[in-house]
Amino acid sequence: MGAVCLLCMLCVSAMSYAQRRNSAYNEYIKTYAPLAVEQMKKYKIPASITLAQGLLESGAGRSVLARKSNNHFGIKCHGWRGRKVYHDDDAKDECFRAYRKAEDSYEDHSKFLRERPRYAFLFKLKITDYKGWAKGLKKAGYATDPSYANRLITIIEDYDLYKYDSKGMSKREARRWAKLLKKKPWLANPHQTYLANGLVYVVARDGDTFRLLGGEFDISWKKLVKYNDLHKEYTLEAGDIIYLKKKNKKAQKPYEEYVVRDGDSMHSISQKFGIRLKNLYKMNKCDEDYVPEVGTRLRLR
Repeated sequence: MGAVCLLCMLCVSAMSYAQRRNSAYNEYIKTYAPLAVEQMKKYKIPASITLAQGLLESGAGRSVLARKSNNHFGIKCHGWRGRKVYHDDDAKDECFRAYRKAEDSYEDHSKFLRERPRYAFLFKLKITDYKGWAKGLKKAGYATDPSYANRLITIIEDYDLYKYDSKGMSKREARRWAKLLKKKPWLANPHQTYLANGLVYVVARDGDTFRLLGGEFDISWKKLVKYNDLHKEYTLEAGDIIYLKKKNKKAQKPYEEYVVRDGDSMHSISQKFGIRLKNLYKMNKCDEDYVPEVGTRLRLR
């Protein structure tokens, strides 16, 4: 069961990047991105954060609160003098603000963040630092969900919302940013790192190369090729697991063996468990031409 759990963990990590885009999310972004950019220019809140919060809090505009009260951010009354509505949230029949139109909700959301001292530290961050904003909102108590920051970051990266943030820069800042991105394109959307078998890895995305990953993590691209038992001509594919340091000689406990499944190869198994390919061959007393058959039990340590 331990091996199955590890495989599930790795698969979920890869799938989180490659997940399908929700059509309702796409429609929401198309509708409200201009408004989020407008608010960013006015209040200096990253458009990516505003859009991600709107998508998450309103269910892409489909929640009851959004449809009937135009409240896209789940903002509760807190001294509100306008129209009010009541919904079950953290408690029963909580008071929420109601707006005449969605634009009013976006405006009030910006003012809500801008005017409250507990969010003041966020405005010292760069307009492109969506991760800092997401984590800061959680730290400041915007939401009770412990995974709130990660959920915002995932939405921003899955739907490329960070691309709207550069529109909030001055012309001078935008020129500097464009120039920097030519040298370091990963800055626009840095990779999330994961941990398995005591090893740090990333999940490759469309367009990734060893040189780009090497530049992002300050590692020789040739070392990345070697660490992952690949060859320099290999073209990375979305979903590939790429370790950032040398893999282990054997799997960590309790992973003792693995039953080969359809589509597995010795290399893919070595990546799943963070084992050097030559050691996987050696442990199972087979040569480099060996092709594992479905149902075969392979030693992992």
